[in-house]
Amino acid sequence: MTTDDPREDPHVVTVEHRTSATPDAVWRVLADGWLYAAWVVGASRVRDVDAGWPAVDTRIHHSVGLWPLLINDTTHVLAVTPHEELVLTAKAWPVGVARVAITIEPVDDGCIIRMDEDASSGPGMVLPKLVRQALIAPRNREALRRLELLALGRS
Repeated sequence: MTTDDPREDPHVVTVEHRTSATPDAVWRVLADGWLYAAWVVGASRVRDVDAGWPAVDTRIHHSVGLWPLLINDTTHVLAVTPHEELVLTAKAWPVGVARVAITIEPVDDGCIIRMDEDASSGPGMVLPKLVRQALIAPRNREALRRLELLALGRS
């Protein structure tokens, strides 16, 4: 796990989802970069995945938006603890760049998946926290539901 707990930052939006999916099943979805657009809300397609994903500094080359108004961008790995945590920098210009930390906490009947996110650069930084929360939290709740469904389907 990283030493900096993003939940200590008052600007980070945290959502969590308890699932009966095993931590290993959730990790397998996260570790398959080709599934990124299937669970990340707003990602419309994956164009390429660097060999070695999800190693530090590897990237997913994706597009965001709706066809024909697609923006090609990347998401790259800042830190990883396999089966526990994946920390990403997600780009989606012109909105900006976000730091996203996904953690998997085992519990008796499955796991808790937690996603911490906030803008790290770009126009999203100027939005007040309440506005960012109103945009980020519902999207990330849906992303975690999608992640759960993929994990359950692959277990």
